Amino acid sequence: MDPRPDHGEDSYRGSGRLEGKKAVITGGDSGIGRAVAIAFAREGADVLVSYLNEDEDALDTGRLIEAAGRKAVLVPGDISSAAQCRRIVDKAVEAFGRIDILVNNAAYQMTFEDLADIPDAEWEKTFAVNIHAMFYLAKAALPNMHEGAAIINTTSVNADMPKSTLFPYATTKGAIQNFTGGPAQLPSDKSIRVNCVAPGPVWTPLIPSTMPPSRSGISARRTRSTGPRSPRNWLGLM
Repeated sequence: MDPRPDHGEDSYRGSGRLEGKKAVITGGDSGIGRAVAIAFAREGADVLVSYLNEDEDALDTGRLIEAAGRKAVLVPGDISSAAQCRRIVDKAVEAFGRIDILVNNAAYQMTFEDLADIPDAEWEKTFAVNIHAMFYLAKAALPNMHEGAAIINTTSVNADMPKSTLFPYATTKGAIQNFTGGPAQLPSDKSIRVNCVAPGPVWTPLIPSTMPPSRSGISARRTRSTGPRSPRNWLGLM
């Protein structure tokens, strides 16, 4: 990508705020997920990174986690599958013994000019990755989370200000807000915190891989100045 996104590789310095914690991050191989994985490790957490198929990116993230002196677990696979989500949780419990933080970050998007242009399969895939997976993961993870644990769901400004060309994606992001509010109010003796964060445009592989500059209005030069911010800039939300 040009310019290269800043995930905090050279700039983020931890202070032990997550010392000894165990985290699971979906989409942790790139973008916001990678920035969070680096930050969590430098704050003292062991991190499981779930990713789709970018092995090289995931390995790079794993090396950065280990360079911070923490344990990295890499789990490839499609989280639209309930079985894969259970596998992720099983791997985390096997490696860490528990889950203190679940970051539901992975997302899928494509752009369309008209509602009639959206294939049924595309609609279903967007919901499967962006919202169904959050349900599968939270359901599997909760029995392995203890008092004081946290679930963080990544939504988007598109939840409240939907971009017409991102209609399926924006719809799922609105659903994530309600999904976050529901579990947060369910009776529980564990006092698990459930929050969502809603970043604006972020310079991640999702943008150039799903929309051309002619459609997005994004260019390398614009990104360096007034365009989408780098993943590192959103770490304060987490």
